[in-house]
Amino acid sequence: MSQTSDFFAPQSFEAEVPDCQIEGTIPDGLNGAFIRVGGDGAYPLLHKDDTPFNTDGYVSRFRFRDGKVDYKGRWIRTERYLNNQAAGRQLYGYYRNPFDTDPSVSHVDEPWRNTVANTSPEVHAGRLFALKEDAPPTEIDPVTLDTKGFHDFGGEYRSQTFTAHPKIDPVTGEMVTFGYEATGLATNDVFLYTIARDGTVTRETRLKMPYVSMIHDFAITERHVIFPVFGYVTDIERLKAGKVHWHWDGTKPTWYGIMPRDGEAGDLRWFQGPTRAVIHTFNAWVDGDKVILDAPMFEDNPFPFFPFADGSQWDPVKSRALIRRLTFDLNSKDDRVQEEVLFPDLPVIDLGRVDERFMGRETRYAYTSFNDATKPLDRDRIGTGARRVTNSYGVFDMRDRTMRSFFAGPTHALQEVTFVPRHKGAEEGDGWLIGTASNYAEMRTELVVADALHPEDGAVGRVILPFRSNVQVHGRWYSDEQLHVW
Repeated sequence: MSQTSDFFAPQSFEAEVPDCQIEGTIPDGLNGAFIRVGGDGAYPLLHKDDTPFNTDGYVSRFRFRDGKVDYKGRWIRTERYLNNQAAGRQLYGYYRNPFDTDPSVSHVDEPWRNTVANTSPEVHAGRLFALKEDAPPTEIDPVTLDTKGFHDFGGEYRSQTFTAHPKIDPVTGEMVTFGYEATGLATNDVFLYTIARDGTVTRETRLKMPYVSMIHDFAITERHVIFPVFGYVTDIERLKAGKVHWHWDGTKPTWYGIMPRDGEAGDLRWFQGPTRAVIHTFNAWVDGDKVILDAPMFEDNPFPFFPFADGSQWDPVKSRALIRRLTFDLNSKDDRVQEEVLFPDLPVIDLGRVDERFMGRETRYAYTSFNDATKPLDRDRIGTGARRVTNSYGVFDMRDRTMRSFFAGPTHALQEVTFVPRHKGAEEGDGWLIGTASNYAEMRTELVVADALHPEDGAVGRVILPFRSNVQVHGRWYSDEQLHVW
């Protein structure tokens, strides 16, 4: 296998590594699978200024069992992937724009057919899905990683789209999910669903948003849903002009829609906050008559590949995320949001997690990545392939406003972290931090396991791949109990 100085060049192959090399030890009882979904360029993008979110879907899995780990990676064989494979070239243009494709695959009236399914894994009712917010879920065989095709929950899921970040209620086992642009390109329709533990759709609510916006993530409490609507916008004229799906309009007001989980469209109440981009959330809960939302948020356009509506230049300072707490007083006539920055001096990566056994309930800890500039960086060994370095996982105590961290090493950059409880009945915060690291010096991917109670002690174990695996967008841990296929 030839190597390249660019760690993020396409991997371009499927892989299977039984009984991976392990440094240190894998903790007892850590049995399950860490599943990653991301993009890899099977065929180069047509436009150099396109977003990396437009690359072909790839699913990979680290299978943990009795201290040993196996790895498998496969292309997600979407219709788009198969069409490109048959043509031997890239047929699709700018991100989520069926007007900018080869005429044979435009599918303007059925845009979900053009998905790359490259954003996030989810397991529900014994099924594994690869998700992207422009299409219904793509079902994946959890053992073989073969692509099984779209899943519509017995025909009862009617939105054209499905969020990349559904929420599983830890008490009821219900999946609360939604699709935006639910009735077609550039429509401001959102369909909200409740899907029971057995995979049956039990509720559909159809909503209208203030304007068409990227609602990539949302949040739930025990009783509510919260939708953030902000300045990533589009319209059908933009798409017909052959442009990338989103652009940033900072003049658009930031809205937060809150409604009861069992409510109707008329129950949706809107609160207005300062200009923000809310790509991902941590968690939300109820405190009396108030709803509290924790999330890493941006003051401006976070992605340089989505242009500004007014022609402005991307600002790397304003594109930093800070952890904020929003408070919505449901008993007040004031529809303004109360906002507090919890860690004002520590920009973070906005890919964050909580202990999902407490989703929708008050959580003390949040977990996400950041770059600790006080830690050593071996520039001579990382070479030219390091586009950015995110060297630490943070355990953020949202009550005490303190932080403890895990440092990956002077030649490593970390991808999204996930939290795994030490055992089923462990207290919140007692468990493991798991995620993959890019070892720039050795041009390989390593999965790291650290103790969430003592992250400063370093990795208790590392799973070593003999190559650089494709870069994930999101990764999730599922125990054998959650994914009962072995």
